[in-house]
Amino acid sequence: MNQYPSRLLTEFFLLFILMPVSLVFDFPIWIKGVLVLSGFVYIIVVLRKMGVSLRIKKSIDWKSFWKRTFITFLLIAIITMAYVWYTDASLLFFVPKNDPYLFVFILLVYSLLSVWPQELIYRTFFINRYETIFKSNALLVFVNAIVFSLAHLFFRNTLVLILTFLGGLLFGLTYLKFRSTTLVTIEHALYGNWLFTVGMGQMLAFPGMEIPA
Repeated sequence: MNQYPSRLLTEFFLLFILMPVSLVFDFPIWIKGVLVLSGFVYIIVVLRKMGVSLRIKKSIDWKSFWKRTFITFLLIAIITMAYVWYTDASLLFFVPKNDPYLFVFILLVYSLLSVWPQELIYRTFFINRYETIFKSNALLVFVNAIVFSLAHLFFRNTLVLILTFLGGLLFGLTYLKFRSTTLVTIEHALYGNWLFTVGMGQMLAFPGMEIPA
């Protein structure tokens, strides 16, 4: 480990270990907001200094991306529908059936204000910033998935941690293959919105899942 720049390791620890763990503890929400916003601004500044472009790439292999995504999405859709039906069938497609306007609104807000920043931080920044300190892409993706799961620790839900770890593996592989924030954001939004759609949004704090007694 001595060969790795101490600054990068310190930065990694502060941004991806200490900060997400600290959000689990009980202290004023405005302080948490300031910490997260400060970290995000820092990441944007570093990305600009590194010369990492955030624009949509012109040479994107859309055909390959959609083929890969469709197969994965189909598998996820079947498994999650079966899971919701088995655990509580009343939740299946609860929000789109009961409040379609809220449903569409949340899809847009979640995709723009949650998914894109997450992918900017956990794929675009993380991979471009730290890939040189890992001996293999497999290790890079594995560690990326761990810290991505750790970012959801404040939900205090084991299933959320498992799903975000698996999602982290998938999104990490996608970014390495296509090197596109746009594509990995689309993929993340697709799967995250599907969990909300199928009836698993409550564990991720999506609104609209309150079932009348």
